[in-house]
Amino acid sequence: MTGNGAGTAEIRGALVRLRRTTGLPVAFGGLVESGRQRMRISELNGTATPALSALAVTSGHGLGGKAVALVRPCAVADYSFSRQISHEYDAAVAAEGLRSVLAVPVVVRRRVRGVLYGALRDAQPLGDRTLTAAVDAARDVEQALVLADEARGLMAAARVEPARVPGDGAAWEQVREAHAALRALAPRIIDPALRAELLDACGLLTAGTSPSEGVRLAPREVDVLACVAAGATNVVAAERLGVTPETVKGYLRSAMRKLGARTRGEAVVAARRAGQLP
Repeated sequence: MTGNGAGTAEIRGALVRLRRTTGLPVAFGGLVESGRQRMRISELNGTATPALSALAVTSGHGLGGKAVALVRPCAVADYSFSRQISHEYDAAVAAEGLRSVLAVPVVVRRRVRGVLYGALRDAQPLGDRTLTAAVDAARDVEQALVLADEARGLMAAARVEPARVPGDGAAWEQVREAHAALRALAPRIIDPALRAELLDACGLLTAGTSPSEGVRLAPREVDVLACVAAGATNVVAAERLGVTPETVKGYLRSAMRKLGARTRGEAVVAARRAGQLP
């Protein structure tokens, strides 16, 4: 299992959504530690005490550890008295006053990367609606972590690509493809630090161009042009950027006007001349 500091923003957002959609008073969670068979609770939402903060949960132990070991959601109606789990963490759970608890693993490529918990301070079964909402929240985190992994892979490539000679047509095409992929991913990355790092990597890929002081394209206009430069249609660009085709058309028209271009192709060429695209 793997995990590290990255992903905490995704966990934090998922806990907020989980409480909002279910009405649960308490939600908490964390990521599996890198190289360790345990996860650490790092994010708390709705808790009244710090009892659960930084608690390390070993795989197979307690409710969360059981969810990690079995790679499936687990729930108990009365934590301290449940015979379905071990009780290494009863003191922390009791200090927070939790009774009914569920734990859902965050699984990326068959590896558990974290756990989301939801809890009540009453001993009563958590219904299917609550469990479904928790599973949906975990899937949101899973998708965000997949995007983050993909972004890191592209950033690693971006740090290598600029060293290649621009005169090498095939190599430069790879630079342009990497740039388009990074621009498309950036708006979908939740973690602001990772998003900023990703955009810095985009800057590396345009470092070999000569920027024009007379052109100021908006970030989304650059995103659209990067997709167009990679051969994407408006529909495909919309899918990559998470917007509608009409929105893509709007950004494209605006970029073309700023660049003095009459066609999509002219806009791409002008953007490259202006140092906005590699």
